[in-house]
Amino acid sequence: MAMANLARRKAYFLTRNVTTSHTDALRFSFSLSRGFASSGSDENDVVVIGGGPGGYVAAIKAAQLGLKTTCIEKRGALGGTCLNVGCIPSKALLHSSHMYHEAKHAFAHHGIKLASVEVDLPAMLAQKDNAVKNLTRGIEGLFKKNKVTYVKGYGKFLSPNEVSVETIDGGNTVVKGKHIIVATGSDVKSLPGITIDEKKIVSSTGALSLSEVPKKLIVIGAGYIGLEMGSVWGRLGSEVTVVEFAGDIVPSMDGEIRKQFQRSLEKQKMKFMLKTKVVSVDASGDGVKLTVEPAEGGDQTTLEADVVLVSAGRTPFTSGLDLEKIGVETDKGGRILVNERFSTNVSGVYAIGDVIPGPMLAHKAEEDGVACVEFIAGKHGHVDYDKVPGVVYTHPEVASVGKTEEQLKKDGVSYRVGKFPFMANSRAKAIDNAEGLVKILADKETDKILGVHIMSPNAGELIHEAVLAINYDASSEDIARVCHAHPTMSEALKEAAMATYDKPIHI
Repeated sequence: MAMANLARRKAYFLTRNVTTSHTDALRFSFSLSRGFASSGSDENDVVVIGGGPGGYVAAIKAAQLGLKTTCIEKRGALGGTCLNVGCIPSKALLHSSHMYHEAKHAFAHHGIKLASVEVDLPAMLAQKDNAVKNLTRGIEGLFKKNKVTYVKGYGKFLSPNEVSVETIDGGNTVVKGKHIIVATGSDVKSLPGITIDEKKIVSSTGALSLSEVPKKLIVIGAGYIGLEMGSVWGRLGSEVTVVEFAGDIVPSMDGEIRKQFQRSLEKQKMKFMLKTKVVSVDASGDGVKLTVEPAEGGDQTTLEADVVLVSAGRTPFTSGLDLEKIGVETDKGGRILVNERFSTNVSGVYAIGDVIPGPMLAHKAEEDGVACVEFIAGKHGHVDYDKVPGVVYTHPEVASVGKTEEQLKKDGVSYRVGKFPFMANSRAKAIDNAEGLVKILADKETDKILGVHIMSPNAGELIHEAVLAINYDASSEDIARVCHAHPTMSEALKEAAMATYDKPIHI
């Protein structure tokens, strides 16, 4: 059976019009020689530096395509920033803190009375840590299942086909590969004059493990991460103030949605100081003092907090890779330059995820990883960065895909807008959670969907119907004419689609 499958694959590849330099003979040898490397010095078909969402997915996919693969990860735990100190632990705390907030403020309205509700912070953090531990072990299990060799250590280039690894147990090994993928992710962007100690002045990493709920928390930066972590500690009792240099929170968000989102956060007692510049930070006392001034200049004021969260974005992590030694080109921001096949200017060296231009999102990195190894294997890979969804996991959540109304205006595109509020959605009203709306933007002439923006509970789940629609160039009428189960929150998307090309029913 295996030989018959191989014969069919060979016949398939021989009929494909492949113009890459990765020949069929190479691919067939890959499929016959898959397995664990006996040592780090054996030559691999693919070597991946970095075991985050982009790296570990690329490694697994490469192995599934029959390529002998090794993944190098310096942390000693797979999953990268996302799984260890980013996406996953933050979502655990967002969920736990939301449950506490609901118990304290909403349960009584639903006829559930509690004598008292208390935060057990150590237990909450332990639940978060346990989720992370189980998931990292799960990825190791996937490596074993797919016969990916896992090297724990810090890798740097010796040549375009060799990586020297300082292993976490103090040793050193050289890993050789015909194709090497850089997937080292990103790191916290620092601000001039601010030293992060992960105690009083913390990054998103430190904000996940505070030993107590701060009375006052100042968040520098009104992006996704800052608003999510501000929400966590605000729900648990912190007085949260967000300081942002720009004039808006989450500048990439659709303007109409952004305004409603900010009002929602303000109702949750989150304070905003927009168009404000941080001049200095003093952590010499018991707390932290921030000196701020208007972004355009003016009188300075002082803010005091127990903890300051620096959330001013992220920067590509390529430190210590010795990219310059082999001549890999980067841009001014330190991002590795690649072509549409994720190849750098150095033959055999590729890059994916946060180290290259494009959205710094875990799911984008995963798609990069799959497409990159498909190209290496002589197949076709594709990622459209204009169709990658983005989600802010606050409550309500905000999710979007495609263009904003501001972008369409700037591009001179004629469009129609359809909106539907969750206040008119039966499921949302039934569960007493009806804040938000769905907004659809479609081409005025063709009705092709150009952008979808949702603010609601579980918007991050609802958005994927729109992602699928946009990827297949669907029209708003296409969504409107699909039967949606009743009662569901997703009916709001159907109604917004109806409002885009015709008229909604329930408003």
